Amino acid sequence: MAQKKTPLASSRRAPARVPHPETAAHQQRTRLQHAQERAQDYVEAIADLIAGRGEARATDLAKSLGVTHVTVIRTVQRLQREGLVTTEPYRSIFLTDTGRRLAGKARARHEKVVTFLEALGVPSSTARADAEGMEHHVSAKTLDAMEKFLRGRGKSSGSPAAPGPGQPL
Repeated sequence: MAQKKTPLASSRRAPARVPHPETAAHQQRTRLQHAQERAQDYVEAIADLIAGRGEARATDLAKSLGVTHVTVIRTVQRLQREGLVTTEPYRSIFLTDTGRRLAGKARARHEKVVTFLEALGVPSSTARADAEGMEHHVSAKTLDAMEKFLRGRGKSSGSPAAPGPGQPL
């Protein structure tokens, strides 16, 4: 018995969605932020290790970031070229003044996002996990709106400013 043919569903397709004119600019900003993520994560982790242990060694950094020792060595070499860290053979990793400023900014952004998410009722452990990605992509305008929201609720992110030269992290 022959089956009756039905019209293809594709003939009833919705009109194609036209990209928003600002999409290219948003995508470009996101790519730049992705490129900066690793440097921010590394200088923040180095600052945390120095504050907690008095030094930042490659093996401790690898454990802290969940990467291999080889990955840390390669990334630290790149951070050296970018002027964010200094190292000496068989010694700790040190932040430059630029690296300390970047670590302070990264920490402040992170804490502001965590505090905001917690104010929305997100559990602390989830807020900290989610902030790890969000902190790199949230705009200055959105961070300002988060801070305004928190101030209105009687809270603030309480993020310390980046330490100056010669000050402990």
